Amino acid sequence: MSDIDKPVAQILDAYTSAVHAKDVAAFMRLYDPGVRVFDLWGIWSYEGSAAWQSAVEGWFSSLGTERVKVSFDEVQTSGGRDWAAVSAFVGYAAVSARGEPLRAMQNRISWVLKTSGHVLRIVHEHSSAPVGFEDMKAIFRR
Repeated sequence: MSDIDKPVAQILDAYTSAVHAKDVAAFMRLYDPGVRVFDLWGIWSYEGSAAWQSAVEGWFSSLGTERVKVSFDEVQTSGGRDWAAVSAFVGYAAVSARGEPLRAMQNRISWVLKTSGHVLRIVHEHSSAPVGFEDMKAIFRR
């Protein structure tokens, strides 16, 4: 494991835990105050952590009693002491309060992270899914 892989693995774990717990504060600690997010859903971009937090609060509150299990696959990292670039395939699986699978999707995620207060934080996030040529619909499964 390289010097950059360990802090990135910690961010992936913290992201997964925060989403499952629907913990907005823990989730937002992963992001720099000046973050720019190109999300997959509805909005062209979120500029700054306040805008992103509002979207995250909406997402988590829309889940009701459901939880979301996040999984990362084929994670690739590069970087140095003060920055990192990460790309991965990410799965989001909604489960009922009883643990029953409800729905799932996959997308692609890229992060740029930089050191802020001795901690790597996400300064840019870009999530996407390919669009089918025939029907112009997003493809949510690899």
